[in-house]
Amino acid sequence: MSNGKFERLRISDRVEQTPRLSVVIPLHNEASTLEELYKRVRSSVETLDYTWELVLVNDGSSDATPRILDSLFANDARVTVVHLRRNYGQTAALMAGFDHARGEIIVSLDGDLQHAPEEIPEFVKKIEEGYDMVSGWRTARTDAFWTRTFPSRIANWLIGKVSGVDVHDFGTTFKAYRREVLADLHLYGDLHRFVPALIALNGARIIEIPIKDMGRNNGKSHYGLGRTFRVAFDLLTVGFLKRYLTRPLHFFGQAFLGCWAVSFLVGLFLGYRKFIDGVAILEVHGLLAMFASVLVVVGVEFLAIGLMSEMLMRIYFESQDKKIYSVRKVLRIE
Repeated sequence: MSNGKFERLRISDRVEQTPRLSVVIPLHNEASTLEELYKRVRSSVETLDYTWELVLVNDGSSDATPRILDSLFANDARVTVVHLRRNYGQTAALMAGFDHARGEIIVSLDGDLQHAPEEIPEFVKKIEEGYDMVSGWRTARTDAFWTRTFPSRIANWLIGKVSGVDVHDFGTTFKAYRREVLADLHLYGDLHRFVPALIALNGARIIEIPIKDMGRNNGKSHYGLGRTFRVAFDLLTVGFLKRYLTRPLHFFGQAFLGCWAVSFLVGLFLGYRKFIDGVAILEVHGLLAMFASVLVVVGVEFLAIGLMSEMLMRIYFESQDKKIYSVRKVLRIE
């Protein structure tokens, strides 16, 4: 038996069926840092008295990342590799990692070494203290101020106000979770940065700890100023989910009542002008009368949308779980 195969069996024998700690890392074209990342994560988690696994998600990389991942899996049975069929984005890659993680505690971080894996034990410590989620806070950003740091601060402030969650840094991937709070988490679009707000909907205990922002060692950032607009739209989604996920008719019903209330007031005014002042409504107030009629129709449409949303909401909660990604293959020692 070759040394490589012997080492693999020896490590595999030490792997328990259910590791206590899972480290989830989404990767897209991170070949230049991947091997260093693996070594630093392994050194960090081995300081803990935990059985552990490393879940590496290849989000459609076009460089040498897939080859390196297969090599890491071949030499360490604690490594699980999830190859996605194409580049789905960080939200889907994270969700794939969460779905394949088996640990009681799940830690996620970026694969470009902007986060220091040596800080993982601090996150685990806070989970052990009883918190359901630990979120990293980049107190000193190394990004360009006007294109990255300033828009991020504005977005974090808005998200905090809308969600009611007192977190300063929603955008960082460096977080730790108690497994059960992720059980009902479903991420779509670019909602990964709103995870604290979504988890808080179910009453999770969240704490924030400062982390170092190491900056990218190699390569170019996958994000830019353009994501600010996507954050704004996602913020509307989170705000709606927070208030009306289980009662969408309350939102659309208010819009219906608002339209009909304005239409009713306009109708009273037009009635007064016709029957008291004796004016010809269509000649003098034709546009206003048309506006009132449109509001009636729009109000009915809001009511119809609300009723359909109620039915869709029930389908959402009662239907089978549907993934937002497609897996090509999974490498794991069972």
